[in-house]
Amino acid sequence: MLLGTVLVLLLAGAAPASAHAALRGTDPDDGSVVKRAPRHVTLTFTESVGLLDDSFRVFGPDQRRVHTEEATHADGRSDTARVGLPGKLAQGTYTVAWRVVSADSHPVSGAFAFSVGKPSATTGQIDTGPAEDPLTGGLHDAARYLAYLAAALLVGLTAFALLCRPADTSPLRRPVVAAWWTLLGSTAVLLLLRGPYETGTGPAAAFDAAALGRTLTGRPGEALLARLVILLVTAAFLIRLSRRRGSEERPAALAIGTALAAALALTWAAAEHASAGIQVPLAMTSSVLHLLATGVWLGGLVALLLTLRRSAGDDLLEVVPRFSRIAFASVTVLAVTGLYQSWRGLGSLSALTGTSYGRLLLAKLAGVAVLLLVAGYSRRWTRRIAAPAAVTRAAVHERVPQPVGAPVPPQEPEGPQEPEEPQEPRELDTPCAADEEPSASDGSRDTRRLLRRSVLVEVAVAAVVLMITTVLTGTLPARAQAEAAQQAPAGALPPTTLTTVPFDTGAGTVTGRGTVQVTLDPARVGENGIQAVVYGSDTGLVVVPEVRITFTLPSRKVGPIDAELTDLGGYWGTNSVNLPLAGNWTMKTTVRVSDVDQVTVERKVRIAP
Repeated sequence: MLLGTVLVLLLAGAAPASAHAALRGTDPDDGSVVKRAPRHVTLTFTESVGLLDDSFRVFGPDQRRVHTEEATHADGRSDTARVGLPGKLAQGTYTVAWRVVSADSHPVSGAFAFSVGKPSATTGQIDTGPAEDPLTGGLHDAARYLAYLAAALLVGLTAFALLCRPADTSPLRRPVVAAWWTLLGSTAVLLLLRGPYETGTGPAAAFDAAALGRTLTGRPGEALLARLVILLVTAAFLIRLSRRRGSEERPAALAIGTALAAALALTWAAAEHASAGIQVPLAMTSSVLHLLATGVWLGGLVALLLTLRRSAGDDLLEVVPRFSRIAFASVTVLAVTGLYQSWRGLGSLSALTGTSYGRLLLAKLAGVAVLLLVAGYSRRWTRRIAAPAAVTRAAVHERVPQPVGAPVPPQEPEGPQEPEEPQEPRELDTPCAADEEPSASDGSRDTRRLLRRSVLVEVAVAAVVLMITTVLTGTLPARAQAEAAQQAPAGALPPTTLTTVPFDTGAGTVTGRGTVQVTLDPARVGENGIQAVVYGSDTGLVVVPEVRITFTLPSRKVGPIDAELTDLGGYWGTNSVNLPLAGNWTMKTTVRVSDVDQVTVERKVRIAP
């Protein structure tokens, strides 16, 4: 079936531009030193964000938490977050940890620092709070995947029964019931886990009354509640549908089923990716159509697999071609909506290999390539099954009806022809006649068996690709990442960072004092190159026995990572320093000018995502 092509267009699944909020800037700037204590701390994001009861945690120079006012949006702008500070702040360095919820329902968090008057002489490790509880995150992701899968099965199995009209729908009833209960259970779990998922706490917080109350008043919680109501209405529809007989009510059932499926898909579109970023109305429409087409395809494949195992051959002559036509329509819808959503999420072709989002898309494309290969075989077996039906229809059309009273043409021999009857057993004994009927039957069974196998492989690979899609919807889209990088905070260092490190070993020589100019390129997560040039007190280049640089990320307890610089003749450098995480790293530069004289100086460097 061409339905394998469907996942080419799941490229962004449901991931549009700016699907996650990225930090654009802070006030005060990250790493800045202000003369007077600010009255507020303000963050600006690439999209609208929701605020939590504990969206800001500010820690003073003594590492104690500073009392702050309730978090609000600055000047009524939904893409900002602001918290008021006390009237008097002591001199020193302050650390601000923040956590907000993107418009697409995913929480984002981070931390930055600024100083009042001058930086603190020493800083210690500050616990800025949880980024995410691993167990809560794992349970939440598992429930999301089950919800996607169950919705696809529920929509697809029901659509198959109504549109393909198999004579026996009993093989589909238990899977439909299982899909309904799975979607109901996963939705309830998502509703309970919403609070701890947003705050980054453990699953035990799921039953906190205050957190649950906040969930029910937020847009993601309202969407989940709506989904539960729609599922109850869907249950009544399915029960009534199972009791109907005949085809006279099928148009009404199709209309009601389509409306319920669209409403179900809207509970995802209204609270997740399509609800944020550019062209929201068009994106939500595209997302609903994309989810419906995915359900018709994936659930239809499962229904076809069950039908191939249980139904008689004659029934398949009509059912399989019908599903093939529906599959083609689904491919068309997925092609249009998938390409549009990919454009919104990716932004540029270079992001395919340069971002985590793009690399996940490439992983999906690899799965799609396998689906396309299997789909080619499925289509071949489908044509073979459909061929007898076409021959039968052609034979029916060739029959010429006779008017009433017309003479009947002789069909069987009479009278003198009777002696020829004993010849019939000899005719059946010929090899051609004996082999013809069993051969056709065996060929039909073989074709159905091969089609079952190829469809089973399609279902298995599709489930894996759907899992990658679930991960993709939790990944910062490349376009949003690019927007944040283009509008980085004013205090951020450029992508290629040049840092001047003054040093004084106490030795009374030209090389005892001076500066080291350290170039970090590209100053982003991953492999970086470093060049360190040493200047003496007379500002001329000097040769020293050793320059050593290490990197530490205190907020994540990563490091020290030794750059392992080598003397490259006039400067020290390397091209293979792997800095795995974004954030404000501590760069320690050690300059040794003799066997006994050396000094270590610390500087902050910013590593971009």
